[in-house]
Amino acid sequence: MIPRYSRPEMTKIWSQENKYQIWFDIEIFALEALEKLKIAPSGTANRIRENFAKSGGKFDVLRIDEIESTTKHDVIAFLTHLAELTGENSRFIHLGMTSSDVLDTCLSAQLSQASDILISDLERVLAALKKRAFEHKNTICVGRSHGIHAEPVTFGLKLARFYVEFQRNLNRLKIAKKEIAVCAISGAVGTFANVDPFVQKYVAEKMNLEEESVSSQVIPRDRHAAFFATLGVIASSIENLAVEIRHLQRTEVLEAEEFFSKGQKGSSAMPHKRNPVLSENLTGLARMVRSAIIPALENVALWHERDISHSSVERMIAPDATITLDFALNRLAGLIENLAIYPQNMQKNLDRLQGLVFSQRVLLTLIEEAGISREDAYEIVQSNAMKIWAGESNSFLELLKRDEKVSSKLSAKKLEEIFDLGYHTKNIDQIFKQIFE
Repeated sequence: MIPRYSRPEMTKIWSQENKYQIWFDIEIFALEALEKLKIAPSGTANRIRENFAKSGGKFDVLRIDEIESTTKHDVIAFLTHLAELTGENSRFIHLGMTSSDVLDTCLSAQLSQASDILISDLERVLAALKKRAFEHKNTICVGRSHGIHAEPVTFGLKLARFYVEFQRNLNRLKIAKKEIAVCAISGAVGTFANVDPFVQKYVAEKMNLEEESVSSQVIPRDRHAAFFATLGVIASSIENLAVEIRHLQRTEVLEAEEFFSKGQKGSSAMPHKRNPVLSENLTGLARMVRSAIIPALENVALWHERDISHSSVERMIAPDATITLDFALNRLAGLIENLAIYPQNMQKNLDRLQGLVFSQRVLLTLIEEAGISREDAYEIVQSNAMKIWAGESNSFLELLKRDEKVSSKLSAKKLEEIFDLGYHTKNIDQIFKQIFE
């Protein structure tokens, strides 16, 4: 992942240093379990820790790479370097274990760490959406279907809808984290033949992971597929909100706008431009996160007890997807926190169709109170509405007052009552109560 779309805390999780530290923890905890089983001499784990600390307390990434250039095996290269640092005490390290015990448990730990950051990110997005939703709970704007004016809503309700969507995403991520945060120390082909089941139990507890109930030398990849699919759904929700902002910022609409900071430039050619660059960027980042889903799904089908066709995929998609999503969620939160909102433009746009947004209520009133059939009522309302579209009038209400088919059934006062915005916002408080309380 390039630094442009990375944040340090998440990037650190995928560093070689953090990975080797987790490998070290797994191996040391497994050794402690062997001591409790009286397989390894008592105090071996502590002596290794002490020797490691005396050697500087950190792994030489370049040295491990050098060893791997010969061994062509990353775990063996790590174990060889660990032996260099800790001496003969290391002979009980990795006893009865296989590489996947280390690699898969480490990946689980990293994805769990990444999940904690992403959960915090989602909570920031939710807080921003809730704050702005309440600010504009009663700010009237036009709702749109197919991009065309429909009926009045409030801007706060728009944001509340996204709030609930991201709340679902938070719940999904918590479930995905629980499902992926598993430990497998079962040895070759997962039979525990050479490593006692107690070792897995002990390591899992020490690393705050659940035990994998059955592993075929590797942790089953349906867990990982579900995890990356969840990240993809979150990314789609980011794009969903970003696209809404992009549309609202269009010059012809301009109901909301990304914050434009002092000194910011919108175009190298046109000095007047203020473009929705953050929202557009979020759309692109969402595509990248979603691109991890298909490879993760394809990783589920491995040959027999294991192969390594999944390995190269996960070395790329795990850091890339989590780092990108972390960056995108924080960018989205900042966008919402600083979003410029223009109620006057919302009212202006609401009035553009001269009252056509009340057409359904006119239709329903003709049916319910005037006793006109639905087919006839629809024809009456639509024929008047089309005159507004054609520019033949600038008031839908006045057209209805002049139409004898309407005026003979509904008084002018009744028609004016139909054009009351409060009718469309009467349940906003109840919706907010249901969402936030």
